[in-house]
Amino acid sequence: MDRASAAVVKYSPLLLVVVAWEMAVRLRIVSPSFLPEFSAVAVALWNLTVSLALPQHIGISLYRQAIGFALAVLCGVALGVGMARIRALELALRPVVTLVYPVPVVALFPLLALVLKLGDQLQISIILLGTILPVIITSFNAARGVDHYLIWSALNMGTSPRRVLWKIVIPAALPEILSGIRITLALSFVLMVASEQLGAVGGIGAFTLSAGENGYYAGMFAGVLTVAVMGFVADRLYLGLIQRLLRWKEDL
Repeated sequence: MDRASAAVVKYSPLLLVVVAWEMAVRLRIVSPSFLPEFSAVAVALWNLTVSLALPQHIGISLYRQAIGFALAVLCGVALGVGMARIRALELALRPVVTLVYPVPVVALFPLLALVLKLGDQLQISIILLGTILPVIITSFNAARGVDHYLIWSALNMGTSPRRVLWKIVIPAALPEILSGIRITLALSFVLMVASEQLGAVGGIGAFTLSAGENGYYAGMFAGVLTVAVMGFVADRLYLGLIQRLLRWKEDL
């Protein structure tokens, strides 16, 4: 089976969902006032794209998501690996991470809105705060799980701690860190939409909420499908990046 045929088979359930959606509404199994026909959603999606309304909202959302997620990854990996290698840093930060991790970041929205005011920095902060803790925990566990005999052997052979970090700890922990970041990537899109619906000017989340409140349900579902496609494309691109970064493992 070639790659094209494999892709058709792989994503055929999505086609079945679309057909079932369309038929359920046309046959009045589901009320059109509750769920518009998929064809109507597709028309709305096309019109919003041609008018450039949807691309503008997508651009605003991706700007917020990219900055918040990138900061979470950079800071989270550094702190997580640092906690695994520096005992004092672990003792200082681990209680804070354990205490704050169960708290939903959306619950902090009133406080963040008071401090940061409404604007891009508010949405970026929510995405950052909501994704950095999972990255910290994943990075900490990955770095802590590196074989201690490898580290001990390298140190006894005269390798400096800094070189051990970059030549042994980081490469050994990288697969688990990257896998954890992939899960966090999906979470960043959830937080992106949620933060924009809590109060934002522009963005796909704000557009979807506004369309629903104004009875434009075809546009609302077009926004929902857009978010799904954005998340899917981001995941595929990130998966390709993982495969390139971990290509060295296949050569071992």
